[in-house]
Amino acid sequence: MEGIRHRTLQVNGIEMHIAEKGEGPVIILLHGFPELWYSWRHQIVSLAARGYRAVAPDLRGYGDTDAPSSTSAYSVLHIVGDIVALIDALAQDQVFVVGHDWGAYVAWWLCVFRPEKVKALVNLSVVYNLRNPKRRTIDAIRDIFGEDHYICRFQEQGTIEAEFAQIGATTILKKFLTYRTPAAIMVPKEKGFEGSLETPISLPSWLTEEDINYFASKFEKSGFTGGLNFYRCLDLNWELTAPWDGVQVKVPTKFIVGDLDLTYHTPGIQDYVHKGGFKNAVPLLEDIVVMEGVGHFINQEKAHDISDLIYDFISKF
Repeated sequence: MEGIRHRTLQVNGIEMHIAEKGEGPVIILLHGFPELWYSWRHQIVSLAARGYRAVAPDLRGYGDTDAPSSTSAYSVLHIVGDIVALIDALAQDQVFVVGHDWGAYVAWWLCVFRPEKVKALVNLSVVYNLRNPKRRTIDAIRDIFGEDHYICRFQEQGTIEAEFAQIGATTILKKFLTYRTPAAIMVPKEKGFEGSLETPISLPSWLTEEDINYFASKFEKSGFTGGLNFYRCLDLNWELTAPWDGVQVKVPTKFIVGDLDLTYHTPGIQDYVHKGGFKNAVPLLEDIVVMEGVGHFINQEKAHDISDLIYDFISKF
């Protein structure tokens, strides 16, 4: 982690913590749940060494970035607004963007709202779907998976936070970050998160106790509410994005996913990715990489490969 600089910037009415390293064209790296800038630790160092300025924020509600108390302050308009303000605060007209999980979701919508800000995009794990004007997001998830799907369970304000607090940040992080079952996370109320997600006896080689301790130290301080509020705004996002119904992402894009990623096993998603639906929604989708034997937290599990894949794509621009 040597040479990574940390500072706080005023963006969009909040204070945002960023980690950065390097000089050159700016790459903004957007993390997912339950993560932090730290998820990009390997890519920051690698991309900086190749002549780029890598910048990884803690998103709104996470780590050392402000966490507004209102649930509705975590809409996609707020989060994308933060990133646009970050690009401006870095005195950039246009940047490269890399997103994973929720960071990918935010990156897709950044490209919808402000495509002129993004030179090229590399997104991991989460595809872009055109908005369904006939079905709210949570209803659609409930229709496919039922009430026990983790995103449905995350809607329960206070209840989930209490459950996470009882289990403890360290154990919660171990459960999520090591999850590699190629299926949705289902959490029946009678079992809860403690009984539904295994706690690994030993960590995989790509994740150390030191890594877990860093994540846990931040979540013990901030709590999980900020990150959970992203999920709680999914229906609000559906309402707010109505003016962009049917809008394609028109930014040069590369997409990377692990074949054990739970997102890659959402019903219908593989046909969508490989049989033209995804390309229709993202016309400038230039490359799709499916990594064999890799789970959801791909940027940490296959850190060097992901750094190489990012560099190989953005170096063309």
